[in-house]
Amino acid sequence: MNTEETNVPAAEAAQSPAAAPQQRGGRAPRRDGNRPGRGPRREGGRRNESPAEEGPQLMEKVVYVNRCAKVVKGGRRFSFSALIVVGDQKGKVGYGFGKANEVSDAIRKGTDAAKRAMKKVVVVNDTIPHEVYSEFGGAKIVLKPAASGTGLVASAKVRSVLEAAGVSNVIAKSLGSSNAANVVKATMQAMLDMRTADQVLSARGKKKKDAAI
Repeated sequence: MNTEETNVPAAEAAQSPAAAPQQRGGRAPRRDGNRPGRGPRREGGRRNESPAEEGPQLMEKVVYVNRCAKVVKGGRRFSFSALIVVGDQKGKVGYGFGKANEVSDAIRKGTDAAKRAMKKVVVVNDTIPHEVYSEFGGAKIVLKPAASGTGLVASAKVRSVLEAAGVSNVIAKSLGSSNAANVVKATMQAMLDMRTADQVLSARGKKKKDAAI
């Protein structure tokens, strides 16, 4: 078989790739892979893409997840609701509810709502400044300050709020209803009702030196 007509000489093959771009409008070949008039591409992302800034680290607690079943013509349709507590462990805490057809979506919505509802509470030396009592619905909460090393003596629902706020030494007592939502709301109300000695004196128009010893 004669193969002379199908083979291309090595010299012509080496010149053909370089000669082809010169014939397209007289433009020089782009060996660096960039378009004319544009800067070099950035590695690992789009142009003008700024790195994501990390926000403050937040503690997220899932207090409970409830499932609701709705009976329809074709069977039962499930939906989920979640109660989430979020805090920065530095005196800011909040709670939120989320409802969705999937558990993950309900938790995500509850977390977003809790972040928007975060409020500043009083924390003094990892405990609370004084004893406080609060009610919400049928739930009743009593919080007492404790010495360092005592820890959190509280139920899981109350503990979630205290830990997210940054409190580590408290004795708590939950009375009345054990409904998770009411217990969390009563605990949040108790945290918001607390005041330091300086805040009380300032509200009365007095200074610390004027206070009775």
